[in-house]
Amino acid sequence: MLLLWLRALCRRFQHVPCRVPSCQVSRVAKANRAGWEETSKSSVKWRQLEHKGPYFTPAYEPLPDGVHFLYDGKPLKLSLAAEEVATFYGKMLHLECTSKEVFRRNFFSDWRKEMTPEERRLITHLDKCDFTEIHKHFLERAEARRTLPREQKQKLKEEAEKLQQEFGYCVLDGHREKIGNFKTEPPGLFRGRGDHPKMGMLKRRVMPEDVVINCSRDSKIPEPPAGHQWKEVRSDNTVMWLAAWMENIQNSFKYVILNPSSKPKGEMDWQKYEVARRLKGVVDKIRAQYQADWKSPEMKKRQLAVALYFIDKLALRTGNEKEEGETADTVGCCSLRVEHIRLHAPAGGQEHIVELDFLGKDSIRYKNHVTVEKLVFQNLQHFMEDKDPRDDLFDALTTSSLNKHLQDLMEGLTAKVFRTYNASVTLQEQLRVLTRAEDSVTCKVLAYNRANRAVAVLCNHQRAVPKTFEKSMQTLQKKIETKKAQVAEAQVELQKAETDLKMRGDSKPKSFLQKQRRLLKLEEQLARLCAKATDKEENKQVALGTAKLNYLDPRISIAWCKRFGVPVEKIYNKTQRERFAWAFNQAGEDFEF
Repeated sequence: MLLLWLRALCRRFQHVPCRVPSCQVSRVAKANRAGWEETSKSSVKWRQLEHKGPYFTPAYEPLPDGVHFLYDGKPLKLSLAAEEVATFYGKMLHLECTSKEVFRRNFFSDWRKEMTPEERRLITHLDKCDFTEIHKHFLERAEARRTLPREQKQKLKEEAEKLQQEFGYCVLDGHREKIGNFKTEPPGLFRGRGDHPKMGMLKRRVMPEDVVINCSRDSKIPEPPAGHQWKEVRSDNTVMWLAAWMENIQNSFKYVILNPSSKPKGEMDWQKYEVARRLKGVVDKIRAQYQADWKSPEMKKRQLAVALYFIDKLALRTGNEKEEGETADTVGCCSLRVEHIRLHAPAGGQEHIVELDFLGKDSIRYKNHVTVEKLVFQNLQHFMEDKDPRDDLFDALTTSSLNKHLQDLMEGLTAKVFRTYNASVTLQEQLRVLTRAEDSVTCKVLAYNRANRAVAVLCNHQRAVPKTFEKSMQTLQKKIETKKAQVAEAQVELQKAETDLKMRGDSKPKSFLQKQRRLLKLEEQLARLCAKATDKEENKQVALGTAKLNYLDPRISIAWCKRFGVPVEKIYNKTQRERFAWAFNQAGEDFEF
């Protein structure tokens, strides 16, 4: 009923004019595309690269004398290294992760490695450790920063800007380009996503001796901090990173790269979506081929066809993508085991129901009941015959053989291209179904978020319900009730004024028109609040940002904004608009992915 009421109310309000660039593709945009096509064919990414290297996290500042760590109820002075790690835990006391056994176990194990022998002898149980004073100290410090006088805040802002100007830009082929993340990650405790088995482990401080610098041979090599030296200086113009180091938790590389709004990053984004658009021309042929292969007498070919069906229809990753040293039992399509699949008997008029339940990338659980084609169901039955739960479902298939098959189907085709294609197509189709031209901007944005959510569900982009959700919803409901009361009051006033006019037979005076406008304004405000509440409730467990920034061609959203008069600021914030600046001139209102 609420949605029907919103629809009816939305039609009463005027459209807000679209404030996006002209729909025509400029000559500059065409020239850029031509240049990008030329660049994409070459493995050389740059000819000149000069920068200052990364900015390192400042050294640890010891706790004030009045802030104590307590063990077994008594103050205990820690060594500098042990105290720093203790502060990492103390800062996080208010977070749910510190109550999880795996987090506490990993923290305590790594913390003891930083202790002196005497500290290890004294501190043997985490339950006897009291970090309350440390936690209170950092809360008070954060509050003090928040309430700083305007002059001091301005001074800090100027210092940050000075740092940005020194370290946050590079010279690339004669052009000054902004760097994305010029600061190394500070040391702290690893949180991970989902129930990651390494949560709570110590992320060590990055030192210059860990860092590989990448710059052109004729450039000025960045100076390392005093008393230090770089691990290596190289000139590799086939990659786009400026500096790299290996972090100690996953043993994976971290990179300093260009800002998403830079021209080279824009080129890479454009190329990514153009590859996905190329898939549109051959996807029907690919689907026809893997459907035919479901009947193949060759087991490997049937497994390949079913795996490709999962990648296409369920947006699964290929799997076997763990970093070296990764211990989480995460899987993808090729590494699915029999225990991850359940085949259900017909129920509720549905047949061929498959249940998938496994840990995907970043230990995010993938749980889905899906109706599949009859031949897919039958093949899965055969793949599971005479196998133990821990056996591979696709035992005749490897990630490399699947990737090679994808490349044979189309140059540049990967599982990620399939995800990008299906995500973008889903958004475009959902926007076509959900958007009504007569609706207000508020209702159109709600429709956009619903289309975005359909993509997030497809790609399994989940999040935990925010801790503040219930409180914020209660606050929002109070605002709605207050606004409803104001609308009811304004309606009574307007009805009374109408009755008075009829009795006197007068024309509508200025006061009557003001009451009319007030009621319309209040109803519009109520519509916005109700739409916000609906949007908030529907998205409490879905992360919309990942798909929007990484899998959805921005030209679809920009074209939709132009077509339906929605300000692009309602869809992309300032940073995102800078990132997708390349897409504005390429997307007229009739753009089709």
